[in-house]
Amino acid sequence: MSIIRLSLAAALSSSIGLAAQSTFGEELSVATFVPPQHHTNTVMFKWFAEEIEARSGGTLTMKLYPAGQLGAGPVQQFKRAVEGVGDITFGVAAYTPAIFPKSMLAILPGAAKNADDSTRRIWSIFDEHFADEFSDVKVLAVGTVAGNLLVGTRDVSTMDGLEGAKLVPFAAMTTPIVEALGAVPVQMPVNEMYTGLSTGTIDVTTASYNNLTPPWNFWDVASHVVENVPVSFAVTFAVMNKERYMSLSEEHRAIIDELAGLPMSLKLAESFDGADERSKMLIAEADKSYEWIVVSDDERAKMDATVAKGIETIFAEYEARGIPNAREIYEALNR
Repeated sequence: MSIIRLSLAAALSSSIGLAAQSTFGEELSVATFVPPQHHTNTVMFKWFAEEIEARSGGTLTMKLYPAGQLGAGPVQQFKRAVEGVGDITFGVAAYTPAIFPKSMLAILPGAAKNADDSTRRIWSIFDEHFADEFSDVKVLAVGTVAGNLLVGTRDVSTMDGLEGAKLVPFAAMTTPIVEALGAVPVQMPVNEMYTGLSTGTIDVTTASYNNLTPPWNFWDVASHVVENVPVSFAVTFAVMNKERYMSLSEEHRAIIDELAGLPMSLKLAESFDGADERSKMLIAEADKSYEWIVVSDDERAKMDATVAKGIETIFAEYEARGIPNAREIYEALNR
């Protein structure tokens, strides 16, 4: 009888242990350099947190560490994911261009006009052209923000106005385009641009509508906002430490797999496009002293032709670096 009781106790203990393991709570840390109120947090990561918790019955959750709490500055975000400083990190590809040379081609002006369009184009060719650049991590999202304005302290709505202007592009790789336009490229992170404009360190910066409004407030230091310019993009990402992903249960990995890729990337794009739409309403109601200028069709045609020459220079630079299919990738993005 005692042997039977011991066997039953062992079986019961084993079943309890398996049940506990299947419902064991996992919390994923999310490291981002942007402040907590940033739209990538209030849209994309909020959606992700709600989805993983609901789908897992509360056994998979996330905790956000905004404003560089797990490491200051945006430059090391991809490395922080690879090394597991954060289980998940949000970053900008242009801060580490050597890691993402092919993905950076999505920055260049082309057929896309907003973040959603550009992001869909990236994912239409992601597996073929970009996936290998993210092989060290589990990719959750890759998407863009559109730079559809030039904001500054001088009128750059014409080719003549661009001549000699100290201009901050979305990425250093667009230097040939900036130079072709007659401007002087200056590299500067977004959190320094307000001061740069107010002190004259820069004359103009590539911007989105949401850069004009809080929390960036470029509208307080700009004398000119120029619309209908060639649109460039910043490629952004949310990635997960691969070992942390593999350590999760099959159930939890399946939940992440269902959300990762295009679904989460479109939420990323939505966060940027949505912020632009909200900012447009604020801009329409605000009483600010800057001049809003829409580039004429003639000047825009001149800009587009000049941009095309700059892109040709970029293709040549890529080929010299041993990436001969840059044109092929760019054309695939812009079909």
